[in-house]
Amino acid sequence: MKHNPESPVSFLANVARLPNKGLPVVIEADAGQRARLAQLHGLASVERYRAELLVTSWKRNGVKVSGNVEADIVQECIITLEPVESRIFEEVSALYLPEDSKLGREGFHAGGEILLAADGPDSPETFTGDTIDVGALAEEFFELAIDPYPRKQGADLGQAEDEAEDVPDSPFARLSALKKPS
Repeated sequence: MKHNPESPVSFLANVARLPNKGLPVVIEADAGQRARLAQLHGLASVERYRAELLVTSWKRNGVKVSGNVEADIVQECIITLEPVESRIFEEVSALYLPEDSKLGREGFHAGGEILLAADGPDSPETFTGDTIDVGALAEEFFELAIDPYPRKQGADLGQAEDEAEDVPDSPFARLSALKKPS
């Protein structure tokens, strides 16, 4: 995985020599980072963002990143455009192999079949060098947890349709409604 300088919560973890118990990483976004996250993901605001991750060795040369991302966000309701507050809690889990790993080469470049279960874990990603951007990884899981169609409680499409009935159907009827009485 390459370093993502676009990620406001980018955090490079050195995976060259990981401790036996793993490398704990905690990312607590400050006000500027939260504002940038809101802008990048089309949110009204990000009130709180925290990622707790553990980077551990996996297999021979691989790396496993696990943990969670928590956030409090504000979005606009898709019906009323009023603010909708949401809480995100998403589990983070990813596997990485060095780009030159034999296991990585055989699985991805040998031209053979790779069997993946739809409900199973994702296949490992490759990385170059001694670092992995675990902050950008946490942001990916944050993005996946955002509700693409937030609704304010009690808001339904019937409200929007009722409001639309008050508007005349044809453009000419709308123009005549704008016409001032003589």
